[in-house]
Amino acid sequence: MKLPRRTLVLGERTLLMGVLNVTPDSFSDGGRFFTVDEAVGQAFAMEKAGADILDIGGESTRPGSGGVTAQEEIRRVLPVMARLRGKLKVPVSIDTQKAAVAEAAAKAGAELINDVSALRTEPAIADVARRYKLPVILMHMRGEPRTMQKQPFARDVMRDVTHGLRAAERRARKAGIAKAQIILDPGIGFGKSYAQNFELLSRLPELAELGYPLLVGTSRKAFIGAILGSAKKPWPAEKRLWGTAATIVASILGGAHIVRVHDVAEMAQVARIADAVVNAG
Repeated sequence: MKLPRRTLVLGERTLLMGVLNVTPDSFSDGGRFFTVDEAVGQAFAMEKAGADILDIGGESTRPGSGGVTAQEEIRRVLPVMARLRGKLKVPVSIDTQKAAVAEAAAKAGAELINDVSALRTEPAIADVARRYKLPVILMHMRGEPRTMQKQPFARDVMRDVTHGLRAAERRARKAGIAKAQIILDPGIGFGKSYAQNFELLSRLPELAELGYPLLVGTSRKAFIGAILGSAKKPWPAEKRLWGTAATIVASILGGAHIVRVHDVAEMAQVARIADAVVNAG
């Protein structure tokens, strides 16, 4: 996959996307890296730990979140990107639903766009991706962050996700984005029940039949905490490390090309072993 300043090789081994939330309210690490110094320090730490891509976001998309303005997102992420430019050896992805943020980040050196709305919130993101020659990650989300866990879940989650990702792919192709520049994400935790998240993980090979690289993000999510504890009293995010590791293995065995994680050093070991199993097969 061609990026503006390098080539991303997909398939030889699973790539690790490190999560860097420059937000006060993200579900797992909100507020931990909200200052520029903290965020920059974490970026270099994740690179050293083995991250292949750094995903920077300035707006929380946790269940119930209401969003922020494009100006606020830009205010949060651009100073971090400015400090990293020319010093970080791995590519940066901008996690946003807004075209203005995507364009500001592209000018600041971002090489991928990660849009959790799959071009539904602001279709103009596709124009930014095309003009700057950036690959796009298109994620399935049922509803929007503010309401996605309150509205009825799909009766058939695989049908819902497959239909949604096909529609996202059509939007991107119609907007002029090449097939070779598209990555699909089933959106674990975004408008799905706990049981549906596990079903998606068990049936990832069916999504691979769509013909695109797959990114899977399970790290520290609530469905893991619910199994380790209970739906009414899930284990907190900071105690979901080994549960996350199990879902990373499942993702890789199911065909994921990229896994999006908070705990890069630990998941690098998990991915290396899971890749060895896949390659042995």
